[in-house]
Amino acid sequence: MIQRIQTVYLLLVVALGITLCFVPVIEFVSPEEAETLQVWDISAFSFNVPLQGLWGLTLTTVLIPLLALIDIFLYRKRILQARLNIFSALLCVGYYGVLAIYIWLGKLSLGAEWHILPWASIPLIGLVLTLMATRAILKDEALVRAADRIR
Repeated sequence: MIQRIQTVYLLLVVALGITLCFVPVIEFVSPEEAETLQVWDISAFSFNVPLQGLWGLTLTTVLIPLLALIDIFLYRKRILQARLNIFSALLCVGYYGVLAIYIWLGKLSLGAEWHILPWASIPLIGLVLTLMATRAILKDEALVRAADRIR
């Protein structure tokens, strides 16, 4: 299980996903004409933002590493593992859709400028690693099928 390269890729996705749960990805700064400077951060478990319902961001942020962790232990069911990887990759793309919605809502309700932080690139890195793991899983499946055909 550990000796397969896709396991290493998926472990990296898990580590990056857990990191993403605790770091801010968007920062809202109050306009310059306001009397006090206020800064709000959005992260998966951020509660200092006056926005309602950050559950979408929390859900996608938690599901990405959870699916990757489950995927590691499905090493005997390669087709299911590849399908779960595709779903996880779609979640990584969906993360940016959810983030765009929260940027739009924050801009409307707070009237503040927003800045994207470097941590927001973690789902993109997770997407690339997930696709690399899927490619390696499908290569293993082709190798097993070829070996079965020879017998």
